[in-house]
Amino acid sequence: MSRDIQALISQMTLEEKAGMCSGLDFWRLKGVERLGIPSIMVTDGPHGLRKQQGSSDHLGLFDSVPATCFPSAAGMASSWDRDLIGRVGVALGEECQAEDVAVLLGPGANIKRSPLCGRNFEYFSEDPYLSSEMAASHIGGVQSQGVGTSLKHFAVNNQEHRRMSVDAVVDERTLREIYLASFEGAVRKGQPWTVMSSYNKVNGTYASENEFLLTRVLKEEWGHEGIVVTDWGANNERVDGLAAGNELEMPGNGGFGDRKIVEAVRSGRLAEETLDRAVARLLELIFKSVDGRRADAAYDQDAHHALARKVAGESMVLLKNDGALLPLAPGGKLAVIGAFAAKPRFQGGGSSHIKPTKLDEPLAEIRKLAGEGASVAYAQGYTLDSDASDAALVEEAKAAAASADVAIVFAGLPDRYESEGYDRTHLRMPANQEALIEAVAGVQGKTVVVLMNGSPIEMPWLGRVKAVLEAYLGGQAVGGAVADLLFGAANPSGKLAETFPAKLSDNPSYLFFPGEEDRVEYREGVFVGYRYYDSKDVNPLFPFGHGLSYTTFEYSDLKAGTDRLKDTDTLDVSVTVRNTGVRAGKEIVQLYVRDVRSTVVRPSKELKGFAKVELQPGEAKTVTFTLDKRSFAYYNVKLGDWHVESGDFDILIGRSSAEIELSATVAVESTVALPLEVHRNSLLGDLLNDPRTAAFAQGFLQQMQQGMGLSGGAGAETEASEAADAGKESAGEGIGEAASEGMGEGMADMMEAMMKYMPLRNLVAFSRGGFTDEMLDGLIAQMNSLR
Repeated sequence: MSRDIQALISQMTLEEKAGMCSGLDFWRLKGVERLGIPSIMVTDGPHGLRKQQGSSDHLGLFDSVPATCFPSAAGMASSWDRDLIGRVGVALGEECQAEDVAVLLGPGANIKRSPLCGRNFEYFSEDPYLSSEMAASHIGGVQSQGVGTSLKHFAVNNQEHRRMSVDAVVDERTLREIYLASFEGAVRKGQPWTVMSSYNKVNGTYASENEFLLTRVLKEEWGHEGIVVTDWGANNERVDGLAAGNELEMPGNGGFGDRKIVEAVRSGRLAEETLDRAVARLLELIFKSVDGRRADAAYDQDAHHALARKVAGESMVLLKNDGALLPLAPGGKLAVIGAFAAKPRFQGGGSSHIKPTKLDEPLAEIRKLAGEGASVAYAQGYTLDSDASDAALVEEAKAAAASADVAIVFAGLPDRYESEGYDRTHLRMPANQEALIEAVAGVQGKTVVVLMNGSPIEMPWLGRVKAVLEAYLGGQAVGGAVADLLFGAANPSGKLAETFPAKLSDNPSYLFFPGEEDRVEYREGVFVGYRYYDSKDVNPLFPFGHGLSYTTFEYSDLKAGTDRLKDTDTLDVSVTVRNTGVRAGKEIVQLYVRDVRSTVVRPSKELKGFAKVELQPGEAKTVTFTLDKRSFAYYNVKLGDWHVESGDFDILIGRSSAEIELSATVAVESTVALPLEVHRNSLLGDLLNDPRTAAFAQGFLQQMQQGMGLSGGAGAETEASEAADAGKESAGEGIGEAASEGMGEGMADMMEAMMKYMPLRNLVAFSRGGFTDEMLDGLIAQMNSLR
């Protein structure tokens, strides 16, 4: 329905307009009844609907309506399946419609900087491209149902420690390439109705009042059309936040912040036009929700549960499968061990905690699929509320394992180990669980470990067991999904969306996380996750993109559309994948790009494309990726834009970041020259390497020869200008030739190095009076006039 938003705003009082910029209560936005502006409701997500029962003036973390609990983002990202994530979004939107919820708070697109972050289970990946693609698919699915999303937590919110006061200090290149890039694709592709500003400061300014983030980047550069809402309680100074582009404060402030806005407008400190722009965006959101409302909306709980089971199965990652122990054959004697088998950990703690419509227990589901004649014994093995081993429980587990054909141990991290509100301090599982695995493996050579955790763990017991299945926090259908994979009713197809380090100290943020007092410095820069491990040649426990299958795949016929292109062109890359096994399966094809020779520090490879391919035995399919400028670019701070350096780039096709199967090389020509900034301290070697200044530098080298008595020559300024006019080239040769005249090879090498790093100002000193400051300044001006 078309509405005249500006006409509505013109009828509102200043107080009403200010009031629109904060919540009515904990979950609802204000309306203006006399103008027909309704109040709408938002509620927590992102992997399920957490709508409070009854009164909404408190957190009510565990008092919510039943809703489908899908796998958390850490698991769903491991599916690498855009379409599947979109289907989850559609289901979530349907449930929001049934509960009259206008906006679902999520998804979370924060980067997994450290595996210790207590909220990592809510985030997709350590890689910004994968994260943004997953988030965009989630947003598109939810919003296709006339329900909004809230992309969170913007930005650089990568720890729970001191999360409301910490200042995340990060350089702009790292900010752009890693932490903002995770949000950028989701905003540009998905246009979330809202973006949630985070609690923390970013480079000294609270995110909720950071004009650089909220206006310059989000609104102006990325074209976000919705509103920015604070995280609950993230408002610092309301007027500053509104001026910076933060339209909505949540929850309601009891009128305190509203009065500040009114006073600021009346005093002239805040332009009323700024307030009006914010109100216009808020009204657009409210009426978009009203227009999308579906009367008598309902959803099929059983169908959504079935979808949750499929998603969980596609999200789990088979980390190890020695001797093809899995899948298990029906029948036989099984020992199912571990408290998580009967009481699974299927979601994380905090604001995303869902009350599920039903819950599949792994033990019960294993018994269903084990087949007639099978014997399935159960032993608890450990207690969930303590890290101490119980000798009786361990002995019971050992006895069950010793008398079985296969032992299946369920282990992982209990709720008390990871949650919103605090970070982990180590990567170990509880000691009683580690001891149990060792004890069981000591008496049973065929031991399978099923992990239920929201983030990476160390595995000192890994060499003692045959198979490991990472189930993550698999949602309410986790039990059925685990059973499906154990018995081969489904084929594992998930791959890790994060690196599992061998030990905590290997992580690139280790020395800098979580910072000191209220300051955390991102000193590792762009080297986050696999970008660090691969560049530093550090072997992780399991690499980014790793995941096994019950079938095998072969890669062939890598083709690039051309071997030479400009950075304004796009490049199509195709590769053929064949299922060479006897089972149907899905393979996740990963495309990475490497700058072969860069003048800036760059990771050894970066993910720029992926596709999940379903193949029957013997079937082959060709997958095509399209690469654009961003696929080859880094963020150049001086240019204030993404920049591609001319040169060769490797196109790498892999099963993971560590398993590259095929490669090709293309030459990319940059169409943008970096700004030329020559000054007295510019180095000769740098000028020789720039085609615009190489000829001038050749002339300088000749003058240096003369000044050092290495050769005769003409006047200094004339020599440099003549060299420039002649257009001499070849920087390396120029230095080498100048250095080698009249001296031995060893001395020439030394002189070549010295000249390469020689500032222009030294020309004056070494010319013995033949080259003056004025001459140098004139030539610098000439060079700076070049384009």
